[in-house]
This record gives sequence, structure tokens and C-alpha cells, in this order.
Amino acid sequence: MKKLALTTLPLAAAGSTSAFAQEARSIDQAVNETFATVTGPFVNFIFSPFPGTSFPWIVMWLVIAASLFTVYFGFIQIRGFRHSIQLVKGDYSDPNDAGEVSHFQALTTALSGTVGLGNIAGVAVAVGIGGPGATFWMIMAGLLGMASKFTECTLGVKYRNEYEDGTVSGGPMYYMSKGFAERGIPGGKILAVVFAIFCILGAFGGGNMFQANQAHAQISSITGDYPGWITGIVFALVVYAVIVGGIKSIANVTEKVVPFMGVLYVGTALIILLLNFDKIGWAFGQIFEGAFTGLGVAGGFVGALIQGFKRAAFSNEAGVGSAAIAHSAVRTKEPITEGLVSLLEPFIDTVVICTMTALVITISGLLIVDPASGNFVLDGNSIKTVGDVSGVSLTSAAFATGFSWFPYVLAIAVVLFAFSTMISWSYYGLKAWTYLFGEGKTTELVFKIIFCVFVVIGASASLGPVIDFSDAAIFAMAVVNITALYFLMPIVKKEMNSYMDRLKSGEIKRFKH
Repeated sequence: MKKLALTTLPLAAAGSTSAFAQEARSIDQAVNETFATVTGPFVNFIFSPFPGTSFPWIVMWLVIAASLFTVYFGFIQIRGFRHSIQLVKGDYSDPNDAGEVSHFQALTTALSGTVGLGNIAGVAVAVGIGGPGATFWMIMAGLLGMASKFTECTLGVKYRNEYEDGTVSGGPMYYMSKGFAERGIPGGKILAVVFAIFCILGAFGGGNMFQANQAHAQISSITGDYPGWITGIVFALVVYAVIVGGIKSIANVTEKVVPFMGVLYVGTALIILLLNFDKIGWAFGQIFEGAFTGLGVAGGFVGALIQGFKRAAFSNEAGVGSAAIAHSAVRTKEPITEGLVSLLEPFIDTVVICTMTALVITISGLLIVDPASGNFVLDGNSIKTVGDVSGVSLTSAAFATGFSWFPYVLAIAVVLFAFSTMISWSYYGLKAWTYLFGEGKTTELVFKIIFCVFVVIGASASLGPVIDFSDAAIFAMAVVNITALYFLMPIVKKEMNSYMDRLKSGEIKRFKH
């Protein structure tokens, strides 16, 4: 009898585990279907294309704003580039200024929120559909986006709240409510509340659940399949340990993790490019020729342009307003300094990291070319690849052509990218939360616990429509934010002219550290 019990117990346990897994899957499916029905119209609206094209209107909304800011501020991304590097180095940093983090820490915190899967999987999708020419338009959109970051981050510092304990709260919510009131424009408070709601939704979804989900997928692809909640709990504990200490704790981690991730990823890409030195000129030729001719890809020139602009917008979040929340915590009394520092962000994210990914994919030989015509061989709407790989698998396979062990490095990069994105977005969501529900330790703790619960849910479930909705919420932030920037950009111009004049006259001095 005892023997029978011992043999039936594991079978019963196995049965209950499989029943539990099946039940979890059916709950997952039910949540998916219900959520898709409710949120579908909103998601479809945000990402809907212009009639007769495949160009999402939200991408054009971001690109037009970036172009306008570029001209309005006299190509500040070129004029201010050298000075922005001096600011990051701390040449003009007064340790007695109000704020919680240094220029470098603010930059790495904001970068950790944007450098991620968009740079790895997103670029592969763009090149796979739009060909190497998409890279050119990605770089163009990245350069233009620098002006959007400059505008929103200057305003973030100018209208932040500074508290007696030395902490600060800033971001679009504050410049919408305070900036509009200062200019006598109605509706600032309403815009601020709408932005804060979208920001919280984006933080729970794209900034959290999606990251946990992708990190689990990458880890289990190497270790073998295991329950997602295990990854979720480990991530939740590590994330909580970092975010419980606030922005200073987050910045202390990101200033170490982001440069490490960047050097690891870009360094590996550079080695692969050097190993294929003879193909670099050809790859750049493919990028420039493809940008204007399409090189026979689906959609031709327009297809390359759409994919490039789309990926850059989705990768660097210029105009979304999220980065302004991190940059607001900087130690400075000159708002324009943080605007200048922030313009480095799309440059590093899109112009450097995304371009490296695109170059490695282009020279890898994985994109199949028809030897007779010289055009890419199409498989439906995308370019046929060796081994039929796409997305993160295409990037992984491209890097593996240089180093067979690189997929393991990529797995580490994905996990670090996911982790750093989560801690940055926890701060963005927290500041939107405290704007709506008030400052205070209890309010903050409630948000941090909810955020960590969503980490576990994200790693365990495949909530497709939830992720789609949160992506749409992040881009809905851009609709509200850019509307506000149009009204407030004269204030930024006044700040910029005043600062540049004082810098030229020598009134703004360097500090010796």
C-alpha cells in the first residue's frame, strides 16, 4: 500500500502540475481575448497608417516635431554637441546645485530606459523589411530626435518641484501644469493628468512586463524551458532592491550597467566589423544606395524610409516625454544644461548602437541576394534570410558569424537591457503616480510593490494584447507631450539664448574638481 502511495504521489503531482499549467494557459488566453476586445480600438488608432500607405501617423507626428525643433533651435544638436560632452564630464557641475544626480547619472538613467530590445530586435526587423537603406533613415530620425529631447528635458528641469529633503519631481506633468499657467494657456492640468495615466500604463507594460517576458524567453532559449514565474520572482527581488532606494539608487546602478552594456555590445560589433574590414565600404554603399533606391526591397525607397523612421522613433523615444522625468532629477540651476546633455541620448541609442547592429547584419551575408539582378530575394514583405531567421534571432545569427559563442553574450545583453529598462521605467511610472496621488513614502511603496508584482506576471504570461496596449500608451504620451512642447518652445528658446550668451561672455565658468 505504502509502495503504491509512493508511486501514485509523483503521478498525481505531475498531473496537478500539468493541470495547473493548462489552467494558467487558459486564464492567459481569456485575459488576452477580453483585453484585446476592450483596448483594440485604441491600439489600432495609435498605430493606424495614413490612408493608402503603411506609414503610422504617430511616427510622422514624432518626425515632424523633431524637424521643427531642429530648425527652430538653429540645429542645436550640432551647435551644442561639444558643450554637451563637457557637461557630461562634469566640467561645469557645481556640487552645491539643487538636484539628486549628476549629469552623467541622469544621462545613463534615461539611456537605460531607451537602449534595449529596440536596438537588437527592432533594427533587425527594420533591415529585414526595409533593407540596409532603412539604416540611413534610422540615423536621420535619430539626429532629428536629438532636438526633441533637448526641448523636453530643458522644460523638465525648469518646471520641476524641489523639496526640502533635497528630492525633486519633474517631467511633462509639471511643465504642462506650471508652464501653461505661466503663459496663461488653459488646459495644462488636464494634459498633465492624461499624460500621467498613459505613463503609468506604459511603465507597467512596455517598461516592465514586456521586458520581463523577453528576458525570460532569452534565458530559457539557452537553459531550456522552465516556468516563467521563477525568472519573474528573481527579477522582481533584484528590481525592488534597486528601486526602493529611489533615483539615487537607480542612478548608481545605471551609471555602471549602461556603460558596461554599451561597451560590451558596441565592442563586439566593432570586432566583427574589423574582421570583415573589406566589406565595410560595401555595407555603407548598400545603406546609402538602399536609402534612395530601395535596392528592390518591398515598398522600395518608401519602404526603407518608413522602416527606418519607425524603428528610430520606437527605439529612442524622443518626443515621448519619458526621459524628461529622469533628467529632471539632475543637479543644476541651469535648465538648458540638461537639455544639452539629453541630446546625446538619441545619438548614442540610434546613431551609434542601432547603426552597429545594422552594419553587422548587412555584412553577415544572412540577407539573401539574387546574383543575377543584385536585388534582395523577397519572402512576402520581408527579405529572405539564411535559416529563415528574423528579429532578435537574425541579430544573434549575424553576430554568431563572427563568434559562435556570441548568442550567449547577446543573452546577457538582453537580460541587462531588460533589467535597466525596468528600473528606469519604474521611476517614470512612480513620478506619474505621485503626481496623481501625492508625494509620500506610503504612496511610493504601494507603487513599487505593484510594479514588482507586474514583473512576475510579465515573465509568467504571454499577454500579447496587454503589451500592444502599453506600447500604444507610450506613444499616446507623445501625442500629449508634443502638443505641450509646441506651446512651450518659446520658453526653451529664451533659456537657450540667455545661456549661450553667458557661456560666450565667460559668465558661466568651469569648475575645478
